[in-house]
Amino acid sequence: MAVPLFDTATALAPLRPELDAALLRVAADGRFVLGPETQAFEREFADWIGAEHAIGVANGTEAITIALRALGVGPGDEVVVPSFTFWASAEAIPPTGAIPVFCDVDPETMCVTADTVKAAVTPRTKAIIAVHLFGNVAPIDEIRAVTGLPVLEDAAQAAGSTLTADGDPTGKHGVRRPGALGDVATFSFYPSKNLGGFGDGGAITTSDAAIAEKVRTLRFHGSADKVDYVEIGYNSRLDELQAAVLRVQLPHLDRWAGHRAATHVRYHRAGLDELVGMPVAAPGATPAWHIYVVRSERASELEAGLNARGIGARGYYRTPVHRQPPMAQFQPDGLAELPVTEELARTHLALPVSATITQDQVDEVVAAVGAVLA
Repeated sequence: MAVPLFDTATALAPLRPELDAALLRVAADGRFVLGPETQAFEREFADWIGAEHAIGVANGTEAITIALRALGVGPGDEVVVPSFTFWASAEAIPPTGAIPVFCDVDPETMCVTADTVKAAVTPRTKAIIAVHLFGNVAPIDEIRAVTGLPVLEDAAQAAGSTLTADGDPTGKHGVRRPGALGDVATFSFYPSKNLGGFGDGGAITTSDAAIAEKVRTLRFHGSADKVDYVEIGYNSRLDELQAAVLRVQLPHLDRWAGHRAATHVRYHRAGLDELVGMPVAAPGATPAWHIYVVRSERASELEAGLNARGIGARGYYRTPVHRQPPMAQFQPDGLAELPVTEELARTHLALPVSATITQDQVDEVVAAVGAVLA
């Protein structure tokens, strides 16, 4: 049995009539940019996240750049960011004029911590980018308390994850969501994401009205009315077709996220923990695993063997961001020493996970892992 690394089609199949109707509705309406679908999605997404504002933008990368600028980040500033993450988390910093400064991550959760961030903070640090990596939840409250700096949540991989605060639960139903933990947060709606469109798309969430207003201005060429321009901005809007597609999917996201979270239990029951190092949820977190990453000293061998058997497997960040050649210019004193990042880059491997993965598929994956390692 072949098992794909990602499977978005199965979850969307029952929604096809509604999705088709939404696309036809936009086509008939004739408004394709910043129209009623985007406005409705922004309200619905903000309410679901538990934030006061959600602003749709063109993609998750520009979301980070715009959100940083809304925080006041500019030339001469530094922004702390993990190196064990997708390239865009750091790539989005230089367009603001600021410099990325790389920090290490926790070996268990694979996310930044207050200590790893603090070690990279300097007097020039203007903001922190905390990535909710693979759907796990970074400790935003601790980072803000320790550093006293604004925190941008890169929540591109964490739509549907939740966090329960021990002894002091807040938010709807006693949980908090990534996207409503820091000063501002960014999302990607790339098709493979937990909440994915039919193309590129992104959003910025915040409960700070001033930040929200700055974001709205920056995403629209630095103007509020296309007559007067107050910033050098961006042409970065979530289009109506993507907003309509996302509106159809959003009511199903909690159910899909629950299935992703339960896949961790399925893998345990199938015996995967006897073969590889399993992902570890952050304290209080229920991750909606966007990518299910295990660890093995034989990760590269395992990747090749699984793919040969029709099992989707991939090492995502074999070369950490700080070691990518374009980032050398921002490290004039030499590459940062990030031992946990280096170890995780070498040993991590993504295995199949989706909103509809079955127990039979999980069993097939675990059997194949055992066969390769044997």
